Amino acid sequence: MARRKDSPQKAAMREMMRDYLKNNDISIKDGTDVNSIMRDMMSVILEGALDEELDEELGYSKYDYYYKGVLPKHISLFVEEIEKMPTYKALQKIKGSHDEDHVKDVYLTFINDYFSEEHQSHMLSTITDSMKNSL
Repeated sequence: MARRKDSPQKAAMREMMRDYLKNNDISIKDGTDVNSIMRDMMSVILEGALDEELDEELGYSKYDYYYKGVLPKHISLFVEEIEKMPTYKALQKIKGSHDEDHVKDVYLTFINDYFSEEHQSHMLSTITDSMKNSL
C-alpha cells in the first residue's frame, strides 16, 4: 500500500525493498541492520553507475572485451578456434535447454572433442602459424 504523498517511483521502490527484505528473510532490529542494508544497496548502486560511466567512456561494456580486440592475440586465436568447432556450435544451439541429460551429453562431447589429440595438434599448428605470421 503506497503512502499518501509517495511518487509512483517511491512507491515502487518501497514495494521492491519490502519484497527484498521478505524474500531474503532479513529483519531490521536496530540501526546497525539499517546501516548494513544501506551499505549493500549503495555498493550495488555505485557499481552500476560506475559500470555505466565506464561503458560511456570506453564506448563498450567491460564484458565486450573479446569483440573489441582487447584480448591478447594468442587468447583470441584460441577463442576463434573453439568457436569454429562443430561441437561448440552444438552447445550454442542448446542454450537455455532444460533437458539436463541432453545438455550433459552435448557438453561431454564438446570436452572430448576439444581435448582430443587430433584437435590439440590442429590448435597448436593453427595458433603457431598465426603467431608466426603476425610477427
